[in-house]
Amino acid sequence: MPVIRPAEKSDLPMVLDLAHALAAYHGDTATLTLAALERDSLGPAPWITLLVAEGTTGLRGYAALTPQMQLQFGARGMDLHHLFVCDTARGKGLGRALVQAALDHAQQRGCTYVTVGTDPRNQRVQTFYRRAGFDQITPDPRFKAKLA
Repeated sequence: MPVIRPAEKSDLPMVLDLAHALAAYHGDTATLTLAALERDSLGPAPWITLLVAEGTTGLRGYAALTPQMQLQFGARGMDLHHLFVCDTARGKGLGRALVQAALDHAQQRGCTYVTVGTDPRNQRVQTFYRRAGFDQITPDPRFKAKLA
């Protein structure tokens, strides 16, 4: 089984490639740069937690977590913002291992919940998350303000 560990600077070019592949899979054009990825994962004020799955031939996948808060309850949480496993590594338990590492990471930081979003049409992934212990929730309407 691959080793799951926090990302290091030398991992970032491959993570960047994987993040671009995930965006393309969803029909998006990624604009993430190596500099932004380094700033947000390893900079002085990291915005994300980046876990990587290292196999014998290099990185096989990654998980990116972002912090959340339910202030009224004093409850810390994390969102599993990205989970990606290379095509050649799928079906071998790597996704489950990355999810478990993400859950363990969140719990070690005092979080009481982890959320994840999926494409509403992707039943396979929804089944995967249910099997990983996630319950489906009905999200409240969310709004977005675009800043400069």
